Amino acid sequence: MKRILLSALVPALIGLNGCSDSQNPASTATDQTQTAPSNFDEVYAAIDADKIEAPLKTLASDAFEGRLPTTEGEKKTLDFLVSSFKAAGFEPGNKGSFLQQVDLMEITANPDMQMTIGSNTFRYKEDMVASSKREQNKVSLNESELVFVGYGVNAPEYDWNDYEGLDVKGKTVVILVNDPGFENPDGDKFQGKTMTYYGRWSYKYEEASRQGAAGALIVHETAPASYPWSVVANSWSGPQYGLVSNDAGASRVAVEGWLTRDAASKVFADAGLDYAEQKAKALKGPYHQALDLSASVTVNNTFKKSKSYNVIATLPGSEEPDEHVIYTAHWDHLGKDDSLKGDNIYNGAHDNATGAAASLVMAEAFSKLSPRPARSVSFLVVTAEEQGLLGSKYYADHPVIAIENTVANINMDAMNVLGKTKDVAVVGQGKSELEDYLKVAAERQGRYLTGEERPEAGSYYRSDHFSFAKQGVPALYAEGGAEPYDETTAKYRKRMNVIVTGCYHQVCDEFRDDWDLSGIAQDTQLLFDVGAQVANTDKWPQWREQSEFQRAQ
Repeated sequence: MKRILLSALVPALIGLNGCSDSQNPASTATDQTQTAPSNFDEVYAAIDADKIEAPLKTLASDAFEGRLPTTEGEKKTLDFLVSSFKAAGFEPGNKGSFLQQVDLMEITANPDMQMTIGSNTFRYKEDMVASSKREQNKVSLNESELVFVGYGVNAPEYDWNDYEGLDVKGKTVVILVNDPGFENPDGDKFQGKTMTYYGRWSYKYEEASRQGAAGALIVHETAPASYPWSVVANSWSGPQYGLVSNDAGASRVAVEGWLTRDAASKVFADAGLDYAEQKAKALKGPYHQALDLSASVTVNNTFKKSKSYNVIATLPGSEEPDEHVIYTAHWDHLGKDDSLKGDNIYNGAHDNATGAAASLVMAEAFSKLSPRPARSVSFLVVTAEEQGLLGSKYYADHPVIAIENTVANINMDAMNVLGKTKDVAVVGQGKSELEDYLKVAAERQGRYLTGEERPEAGSYYRSDHFSFAKQGVPALYAEGGAEPYDETTAKYRKRMNVIVTGCYHQVCDEFRDDWDLSGIAQDTQLLFDVGAQVANTDKWPQWREQSEFQRAQ
């Protein structure tokens, strides 16, 4: 049954209500009108760790050079993904092609830079990082007046505007990471420890740009950022990518950067202020404070336009081929760093060769279902996620499958290498009725649903499903939880979790022979089950009333 939906949808930060139950065509996960596959149990059981290990090892191998977009590593990755989808019996998803071209702007800042603020000189990657999205060979802040703008948030629905009454045109703003709810979880603003979109670094640069600032510097702190300074230093240095823009980046602040907490403390001290005291004031309500200092830095860029590619493969539905359930994962990682001695390849085994490998195993499973799912099932394996969800953002802005025909999105990113779990962690729990289908699939495995372990990390806004959510498509992101399946798994998990956490965006994120892949297999079965349910019902999952998104009738 086809429902025609409006495509005028709003981003997360506006906070609209979802559809009422009377409007809702999908009240339960089990009201299926199509014939269920007769061989589902057999196909489901065949999804195992051995099948996942082979493509995972290939994608994470040194031969793929860290899978950086526009490199030889991308070509090898695309060839492998396309040949694997073909072998699984999937068809090209983009008018006869498995590829969707994504036009990127690659900008590389010369690392030979330093930043001066007042009497302080800060070193690149040690104290600060700076870059620019503008298509200019040389971008500078020259004695740019510095203003502290608290959390840099303009949120009408929370009655919070750190920029109110402030003119920052031509100035450089200093911004706290995350949003006020993190440090004040018992307050009545924002969502406590659960990060909102206002806490994301991408939002802070966008808002500073809308305010007309010349530069924007985010103060890094490990707990509210949810990752250490090394992640910032590695991720914001080297080639930086953005989508090609019509204005050559002129609408962005000239310089986007980060300061370590120690560097920020020195800046505030130089201004005669205490960083901790200023942060405490920023927590109480909208706040800004002139620092009576100026910042200077020159970013020398080399830039070039390049082409990268999303991979899209489709298994046409047997009854409603125009309606699609779309799975997403990203194939890219950080490439390699020739300045490093010894191991210099960011293999990205966990992030996200796991999700890409699971996509291939799941595609093979869908192709073996009999009868074929009523709706089409498509896999979108995107580029440039590590550069700000660029591949999925491009797809959402230029959809191959019309948004109004996209029934649901199911995302896979950095899957569970810590062994089987009794629980399923739902990232952004409570957002959509896809969780009803997930509950059915979890109960099949004897598992239960729980919230994510660290909602303050804002993970719902940090992976590719978010690009679909902003377009109003119900999007699910779920993964293995925190309760180990048994005592043996608990001991393994305690040891391995330290390694996995420490290797995020580091060269040590490599495939390990001692990984327990049973957790990935368990979650691959789980999400396969969810997609099969949605693909075989004529219902359309909807957003919950309290979610930030809705799909208009």
